[in-house]
Amino acid sequence: MNMKSVIATVSRNLIVMLAGLAIALPAMAQPLPSDVITVGTTSGSGVVDVPVYIRDTSSTPLGIDQPAGSRIQSYSIRVTYAPASAVQSISFSRDGITAPLTPTFESSPAVPGSISLLGNFDETTNLIPFTSNATLPGNQVAHLLVTIAPGTAPGTNITLTLDPVLTQLTDEGGTPATIETVANSRLTLVNGAILVTSNTVPTLGEWALGLLAIGLAFIAVRLRMS
Repeated sequence: MNMKSVIATVSRNLIVMLAGLAIALPAMAQPLPSDVITVGTTSGSGVVDVPVYIRDTSSTPLGIDQPAGSRIQSYSIRVTYAPASAVQSISFSRDGITAPLTPTFESSPAVPGSISLLGNFDETTNLIPFTSNATLPGNQVAHLLVTIAPGTAPGTNITLTLDPVLTQLTDEGGTPATIETVANSRLTLVNGAILVTSNTVPTLGEWALGLLAIGLAFIAVRLRMS
């Protein structure tokens, strides 16, 4: 084989290889499908209700589209909030599609600056009725009730951040092969926030001051008339 033939053969092989890479690279670049946990973003004062959602995305290891035994039946959701001084109290409980269900285990541990919700449900008797590929943010599964600390300035932004390590989804038995976390790219987290607004409802102190002013004005009028 002369040099010209060798060059032609190498060129053909290179073209074939590059064509194969052109086809393979787009497929390799496709991200893995992931389920999504979202904490709502809202505004308010006093007691603020913040929804928490899970979107059950098809073709992930866990989901309503998967065989029995591979459904989202257990969750661990940890939310940190800041500034902690803007929060007088906070609770985290089931809501939405999980509200009527009976968990086999449920806990909501809290420390200053963070709160968690852990829940596990029997798939046979308490299937969590997710809608596969529901429009984002998905199905509501819980809510945070946040009492804003008195004196918090209007315009304060309280961040609600999902912990990427301790927040995860599993099946009823916690099977390691199907657990969904941020680390294994099977779970996407969307953080939320509360924008503190001015309190439009007078506090008890404001009402008392108003009544006192009215009373004093009435007494002054009576004194002038006497």
